[in-house]
Amino acid sequence: MTEFPADRSAYIRSHTWMAAAAMGGAMLVLWLIGNPYVWTGAPAGLAAIVLRGWYLASEELGYVWAIEGADLVGPGPRRIALDAIAQVNTMGSYVQIVTKTGDKHLIKYQADPAATKAAIERALS
Repeated sequence: MTEFPADRSAYIRSHTWMAAAAMGGAMLVLWLIGNPYVWTGAPAGLAAIVLRGWYLASEELGYVWAIEGADLVGPGPRRIALDAIAQVNTMGSYVQIVTKTGDKHLIKYQADPAATKAAIERALS
């Protein structure tokens, strides 16, 4: 059995990028609406992502995907037959699984998404 647990450093890195985007986006919105206190968007965006990251960390970091026999098994009821997988993509620290029926699943916060993708593709062979 091959497991793909979430990685804490990848989680923090992803949230750092989200915080930067949220800070810039909030400042842009305030500037577009003519608010004279554009700078307040930066701490607001940062606070929103820090709160989100803190709140979701225990849940997101507890998820483990695994290859068990002929299936890719994820958190909850997710079970995908390997022969039903049409495509495996990487996006930042995520690995996206696309099935032949068009369903999409994310294996989030991988330390090495390319290695995760390669392991899944090896199992498909």
